[in-house]
Amino acid sequence: MNHWIVEFLLLGAIWGASFLFTRIGVVEFGAIPTAFVRVAIATAFLLPLVMMRGLGSQLRKDGRLICLIGVFNSAVPFVCFAFALLSITTGMSAILNATVPLFGALVAWVWLKDRPTPSRLAGLAIGFIGIALLSWDKATFKPDAAGVAPGFAVLACLLATVCYAVSANAAKKYLGGVPALVTAAGSQLGATIALAVPAAIFWPNQMPGLRAWLALTAVGVLCTGVAYILYFRLIERAGAPRALAVTFILPVFAVIYGVAFLDEHVTGWMLICGAVIVSGTALSTGLLALGRRAPARIA
Repeated sequence: MNHWIVEFLLLGAIWGASFLFTRIGVVEFGAIPTAFVRVAIATAFLLPLVMMRGLGSQLRKDGRLICLIGVFNSAVPFVCFAFALLSITTGMSAILNATVPLFGALVAWVWLKDRPTPSRLAGLAIGFIGIALLSWDKATFKPDAAGVAPGFAVLACLLATVCYAVSANAAKKYLGGVPALVTAAGSQLGATIALAVPAAIFWPNQMPGLRAWLALTAVGVLCTGVAYILYFRLIERAGAPRALAVTFILPVFAVIYGVAFLDEHVTGWMLICGAVIVSGTALSTGLLALGRRAPARIA
């Protein structure tokens, strides 16, 4: 087996676990402090690597722009997913997360004038139909037992994916040639700065327990720091289109973890909608094509 395949599966397993760890932490920390602790730990993990590789000057040169992108790449999405996990399952959150390339293609079309082919247009339509079908039974905006309306949880997930899409295209447009590790560390630093004051305001009155701290340590070091390193290695070894496809296997691992550790239930309807979303996303990014094969591109 090629080494990149092993790393591909490992990255999917790690990123899939981020929903589990976030769900454990957010119950005690709350959404904003959960996101802050995650990015702060990731920053503490990644910054020394930047310095060890002699990339500190590059980070200082492009730091402002990278930090700004980090607000949309990490701060806002992490808060949104943490908020959503108070109400909906980790599996459903991960399926909605799989729409990132879908929105990436849409943003590239609107902002960068990267007009999609008919096959990719069909993928956009299919993907959004899948989102609508999956979200239909969560469309209520009446608060549940956790005090969060499922409809708002779904909207939060979709806002997070749009932020991912915008930040990815912004990085593509403005950060060409910047080392990936610098972008990763700088974005986490920017997210940490942006969330510091809100996290202090909304910090829980009662100190969270050891289990919650361990969960957020895991999501910060493993699911953010180590995952970034694996992701950039995968791009180098297997190419961007294959690295992008890791988004499609995240829901598989997230669902398995949710069932095994959180006693979550998976419905046939969720699986069907997930398949529709993944198929549409694969078409919209060019990883699949209808009729004549189109070259894969990353938004």
